[in-house]
Amino acid sequence: MLGLPRSTEFNKRIPKQKFYENLAGTAALKRIFAEQVKSVYWRNKIAVTTMNIAAGTAVTEIEVFEIRLNQPQIDENVLRQIDKVIPYHILFLLEYEGKHKAVIGYKEAAAAGSKAFAIMRYYHTDWLPLDEMPVKLEGLNIDAIYENFVRQVAADQLQINDKDSIKHAIEKEEKRRRLKKQIAALQNKIRKEKQLNRQMQLNQELKMLKWTLEDLV
Repeated sequence: MLGLPRSTEFNKRIPKQKFYENLAGTAALKRIFAEQVKSVYWRNKIAVTTMNIAAGTAVTEIEVFEIRLNQPQIDENVLRQIDKVIPYHILFLLEYEGKHKAVIGYKEAAAAGSKAFAIMRYYHTDWLPLDEMPVKLEGLNIDAIYENFVRQVAADQLQINDKDSIKHAIEKEEKRRRLKKQIAALQNKIRKEKQLNRQMQLNQELKMLKWTLEDLV
């Protein structure tokens, strides 16, 4: 799959209930899994033990999970739950009616030495034939391979310049997203405001937010 070395192939089917059976209060999540997910396959394991690649410092190994769907959409909570259960970095390949979509979340340790991970945001490709998937094994170590997977999947969803690390680029993108949301809310507030003095005050706040957004380049 994806032209990965045969030595990385795992091809093990994982019962979907394994991802939520030990959690309390998961009726909604169980329903989502049942409705949206047909089956889950652990397709590949990219690690120093499965191919000739240098170890990384942040990424131990990368798993490739194929999730076959009953419908063309998936609730992000499904991916977050799998990412929570599996203590490694994951590249998801969603499959529906013969086409695939790659999804990846920038995943890093929640704290130094912790086995828990935090996901900043998920990025995805369009639905494509598998042989047109823009995901390639590139990099001299596991860290670089993972960062390149994020770059390839995110594409123009993530603005990255030559000086930015993936983490820095994602943090800036999240700041841009929050600022745009604040700007939209403030513009709506200004439209509803009746008092001229208050409008002027809010417009000044709006200018400051826009200047801050422009500086995030």
